[in-house]
Amino acid sequence: MQSRQDWQKWLSGLPKCELHLHIDGSLQPERLLKLAKKNSVALPYQSVEEIEAAYDFENLQSFLDLYYLGASVLRDEEDFYHLMRDYLLKCREQNIVHTEIMVEPQTYFPQGVSLKTMLSGFESAIQEARKDWGQSALLILSFLRHLSEEEALALLKDVEPYREHFVAIGLASSEMGHPPEKFARLYAQAQEQGYRRIAHAGEEGPPAYVWGALDLLKVHRIDHGVRSAEDQKLMQRLAEEQVPLTVCPLSNIRLCVFPEMKQHNLLQLLDAGLCVTVNSDDPAYFGGYLNENFFALHQDLDLTQEQALRLVQNGFNASFLPQVEVQRHLQAVDEYSAATA
Repeated sequence: MQSRQDWQKWLSGLPKCELHLHIDGSLQPERLLKLAKKNSVALPYQSVEEIEAAYDFENLQSFLDLYYLGASVLRDEEDFYHLMRDYLLKCREQNIVHTEIMVEPQTYFPQGVSLKTMLSGFESAIQEARKDWGQSALLILSFLRHLSEEEALALLKDVEPYREHFVAIGLASSEMGHPPEKFARLYAQAQEQGYRRIAHAGEEGPPAYVWGALDLLKVHRIDHGVRSAEDQKLMQRLAEEQVPLTVCPLSNIRLCVFPEMKQHNLLQLLDAGLCVTVNSDDPAYFGGYLNENFFALHQDLDLTQEQALRLVQNGFNASFLPQVEVQRHLQAVDEYSAATA
């Protein structure tokens, strides 16, 4: 029987893909404190330990309150460069060879940060990582669903000069009380403009929100989607249509979607034939990056190498990469699997 250490070493070397990552949620405590000091932003925390102690969330909203406070320290191009650079270095460390990153400009607008400032910093880091070690990364324009559709439509228009930077649009923030139909016009316009489409659904919200994301927003994949298990007809549809679910196990535990990892339904979804993927969501806040999510599944749900391979293959197949790139990555996964068998 393979030891836990050997399993983790094997998983760490496996080429992987991450599809559900909020770049603000990768802001590490050390960087947060440094930028708060640089930009004279008052925080109720004086140390890394005090920040980490605040990560005991009661629900999604308690997390979002801290999340937006953290994001408020980002002010200039250099700040956004370091935020992206820190995450991409984690990708290199964890062998995440492709990542699709959600960026949420509405988070920064209250501090007077422009789209140009944010994107200049992000793109500098992405281009540098691509040149230095071949990092693959795509950006997703993510809207805050607790704000109005009119604000989202205005942002979609403002982004037009920067259209080439974004492969897709997404919908994040507070799910309850903000159903998919609230953003039907936004998604229709984005579809006309050639954006791929994703949306958070079925994390806090009921299975009805997943149906709405599929039928009204016409999404290509669902972020989270774990509550789909409550609706067998929905489960059957997701399996038949192979709509990807970007599941974030550690996030689900920290936000009390499940009381503990042993009760997570990821393997139930996988065994039902759904296209499930593993992701880290907001790793600086939820106790781990992508590898740590896999490690937790191995420890508490006895995730096997075969299941891990299926999850990783699902990730590449669910990505917005050109098919030739998908096949190249899948071949690398197969070669690694064969070499370590």
